[in-house]
Amino acid sequence: MTSTNYWVSSAILPTGLANRVRLMTTDGVITDVTSRTNSEPGDIRIDGVALPGFANAHSHAFHRALRGRTHGGRGDFWTWRETMYAVAGTLDPDSYRVLAQAVFAEMVAAGFTVVGEFHYLHHDLQGKPYADPNAMSQALVDAAVAAGIRLTLLDTCYLAGGLSGSGHLDLDPVQRRFTDGDVPRWIERVSQLPDGPTTRIGAAVHSVRAVPRHALSDFASVVGARPVHAHVSEQLAENAAAMIYYSATPTTLFSEAGLLGPNFTAVHATHVDADDIQRLARADAMACFCPTTERDLADGIGPARALADAGVTLCLGSDQHAMIDPFEELRGLEMHERLLTGERGRFTMDDLGRAASAAGYRSLGWPNGGSLGAGSLADFIVVQRDSPRTAGCRPNQIAYAATSADILAAVVGGDQIVSDGKHRLGDVGLLLAEAFAGLRH
Repeated sequence: MTSTNYWVSSAILPTGLANRVRLMTTDGVITDVTSRTNSEPGDIRIDGVALPGFANAHSHAFHRALRGRTHGGRGDFWTWRETMYAVAGTLDPDSYRVLAQAVFAEMVAAGFTVVGEFHYLHHDLQGKPYADPNAMSQALVDAAVAAGIRLTLLDTCYLAGGLSGSGHLDLDPVQRRFTDGDVPRWIERVSQLPDGPTTRIGAAVHSVRAVPRHALSDFASVVGARPVHAHVSEQLAENAAAMIYYSATPTTLFSEAGLLGPNFTAVHATHVDADDIQRLARADAMACFCPTTERDLADGIGPARALADAGVTLCLGSDQHAMIDPFEELRGLEMHERLLTGERGRFTMDDLGRAASAAGYRSLGWPNGGSLGAGSLADFIVVQRDSPRTAGCRPNQIAYAATSADILAAVVGGDQIVSDGKHRLGDVGLLLAEAFAGLRH
């Protein structure tokens, strides 16, 4: 058994704010939470506000290479995608491991303690499997272990190049590395990937653009109890193509295939309609919003409050990593609603905290994560209270002011990965710079 105890000056517990809290952990799980006026010998003392670790429920690690390179011109999601494909064409298992390790380290330093990596870079540049057909997947697993973040690898089925009103498009040259050819070959490859102590193997459908209707049913028949994610109604053009060709919305197609259920997360859900919302709610499905990406790509603002009112659980992701800051994603959920409605307080602080943490853990297949209570995973962060951003804040409202720069500590599975604001791997900026130096973009 491995036991580590932490003392923090404040903590957001399931019962609310508490001061002077001792968190006892054994083998990666919180075993007891008690009030202590001061720390005890052997405790790791951190003066700040402890929160459950944040869950990044939707990530494409390699998109991080586009930050600061795609924001200055005109265009939309579709023009941005061409630049993204160019980066996708530069990566191999070695360079992807280096890049992902740096990106995952950036996430932990920012306060994320678990990530759902929506992974579709499967094969070599010609679309041929590597000697190890899961070499690219293993690169991500190794990167997450090194960076100290919990990982759900959402291995993605990708079969077509797109969807128009006339039908599905052929794969273009870059997309050939995304595909296994059909669902049986996809599941054959994925079934070779094992879970690990801090790794879960999930599954994803890229979108109804990339997986035809008949293949959605095939996918549903083999996916089992894995967490399943899919891009859903991210773009109006996606909805239009699905309606013209299939006479159905993307959500309807997923529902008819048998994919909607408690393990299903609709990523973005920006342009779902009222019937879609009810389908998701009846299935006890979830929706993952990525506010900083959705606004960066001019995708639109999704119906977050309407989904929540219907009973759809919301979680959050940073998607293309225009920034990696869980506080900004959390605030974005509320602030976008304020812009739409002219009203404040569309979500409570408890609502936002659940979306940023416990809901994301559930979406990624870690249902005992996202809480500072006995029996929960020992994944938590500690936020500085006296920075230029947080000084004077009430601890239970600190998420409205803090940024990723205010993370003092991050603990994953009881193991402290970030101390005094520094990741155990060293300077994350240098790690990222070294990773980018090896990419041609």
